Amino acid sequence: MSAAIEATGLGKRYGRTWALRDCSLSIPAGHVVGLVGPNGAGKTTLLSLAVGLATPTTGRVRVAGGIAAGSAAALDAVAFVAQEAALYRNLSVADMLRAGRCLNRRWDDRRARGRLADLGIPLRRKVGALSGGQRSQVALTLALAKIPELLILDEPLAALDPVARHDFMAALMTAVSEDGVSVVFSSHVVAELERVCDHVVVVHGGRIQVAGEADDLVAGHHVLTGPAEQADTVADRFPVVQDRRASAQAHLLVRAAHPDAPPGWQRHPVGLEELVLAYMREPSAAVLPGPRSAPGERMARR
Repeated sequence: MSAAIEATGLGKRYGRTWALRDCSLSIPAGHVVGLVGPNGAGKTTLLSLAVGLATPTTGRVRVAGGIAAGSAAALDAVAFVAQEAALYRNLSVADMLRAGRCLNRRWDDRRARGRLADLGIPLRRKVGALSGGQRSQVALTLALAKIPELLILDEPLAALDPVARHDFMAALMTAVSEDGVSVVFSSHVVAELERVCDHVVVVHGGRIQVAGEADDLVAGHHVLTGPAEQADTVADRFPVVQDRRASAQAHLLVRAAHPDAPPGWQRHPVGLEELVLAYMREPSAAVLPGPRSAPGERMARR
């Protein structure tokens, strides 16, 4: 399967600070991918490199099946909606459509106008007079009118109220269903993931913490609960993502599809939100696919 985004050794440094480092991942095409992490984690940097708004310090990134990010071909294949939608407040919605038509080699004006009509957004109204939810829908419409292979959205829900968030995601999922476009969107609203994403990438501290199909990630992690005095012995048997201990009981989130719970211990499934939050809380505890981490690399006990 071709990759929507493929990064190899990708890094970006600003002065002496690495915003992103040692990023190697392949995001398959045809998926809705959630790029998740706290503020300052490196999400925007990764997306800016994929769109071509920034150049890598190290490594490379390709999009839409192997096209170099930022190239002319990539500009045709990729549509981008930034957190602060690039809309001119003094222009009318119709003027924004005309600008989009002039700036893009591929453009479906009829579909864009039809979509805005269905949403009840007047073409004559100035962008600055629209609500936040309406402006986000105009930005999404402009992106979809490019007929992209890959749609990248950077924190599209950050400034929206719950109703506008719901409407935006519903419109996005409709477009995915109708067009088969690949979607990568960054967010720190973890609750949105289970509803819309089938692939998840967690970034923290400028590094990829974990990435994969949402169902596979959930199936490959479990929580083991048992006596705290036995926790060290149990933790030595599995890659531990999160280690929580009280005076009598321990809760170990482990990367294992079918961990055998020792006598006196119980095994519990983990939800996607709980799993993502665990990787976000402690970047040093990241356990990527591959060899098991050494006991000294486990997260500090709490």
